[in-house]
Amino acid sequence: MLHTDDELIFHISLARITFLKFSEKVFLSKNIDNSNTLSLLSIEEIEAFLERKLQKKVIWNGKKNLEFARKAFQFCKAYGIKCLLHEDRDYPELLRQISDPPYMLFCRGDERLLTGPSVSVVGTRRLSPEGKKAAREFSYAAVTDGCNVVSGLANGADGYAHQGAVDAFFDYQEKGLDTAGLGKTVAVLPSSIDEVIPYSHKRLAAQILQSGGLLVSEYEPGRDMEKWHYVARNRIIAGLSPATVVVEAPAGSGSLITADFALENGRDVMFHKATFGELAKKIADASNAELERQHADGKVSRYKIENRPEKFLEAGAPVISDYKDYLKCLAEAPGARLPLQGQLF
Repeated sequence: MLHTDDELIFHISLARITFLKFSEKVFLSKNIDNSNTLSLLSIEEIEAFLERKLQKKVIWNGKKNLEFARKAFQFCKAYGIKCLLHEDRDYPELLRQISDPPYMLFCRGDERLLTGPSVSVVGTRRLSPEGKKAAREFSYAAVTDGCNVVSGLANGADGYAHQGAVDAFFDYQEKGLDTAGLGKTVAVLPSSIDEVIPYSHKRLAAQILQSGGLLVSEYEPGRDMEKWHYVARNRIIAGLSPATVVVEAPAGSGSLITADFALENGRDVMFHKATFGELAKKIADASNAELERQHADGKVSRYKIENRPEKFLEAGAPVISDYKDYLKCLAEAPGARLPLQGQLF
């Protein structure tokens, strides 16, 4: 769907409002004429529209919000950043189906990848050598099979997953092979679309774009980074694919939050066997001990300690050995691998 400049500024203005739910942004978009009207609304008028009271700590400056939206739009226009609205044809249907989809997506690269076949690959930042190899090789095999790999550009498993996909492209290119049939990699950013976090992955981000991949964020250019963006990013990673593969994840790992999101939205969750390797177990044991100390000091919840891979296996999540095994697992009946998993412990 084509949008005028004024329409996009209006939608960016709505997308920026963090105290509104997705459904409320959609409601306001259908009941307010334009960005100028939105900018003049008071908190009380917004509450009247929504028929609910907002939290007292909510801060709203409509005119400043519009000013930032206009600057973000001009940045997108100048640098060729694509703005996808939730109702657009190119907005991924799988993501639209989750309970809290992003109102807008900002894309650098080939946004068509969002609607292609994909698998999400996540894991801990503290990977064992086996985990690094597993993440890279899984992604390499996936893209050579024409499947896109979605991850979050974080250190650890995310970085190795993206690198595997990028390496496949450049290997094919070096050998003079046709890269058209390759899958690509999609990096979901926790930051604004014009920023790469962690900064050490700027080169990797550039390689993702050079190899025909995509950087995507629900945050417009210039948006300040917030800690809660990491968890919000995880729901998008899970929402973009029919399945999420976890490569090593000790208790409390953010990748297990991604797995939770996937299950909540009816997607498959699988664990790579590297999760249960000897070195991975040592890393997990050290992480568990630290979590227990933090819990004793009142710094983390019991949920974080109890959210571990074993919980997912007990609920039926299968263990896979590689991409070929992943495909085999997708075709199997639910629970087909449960008897084998007891051998891991």
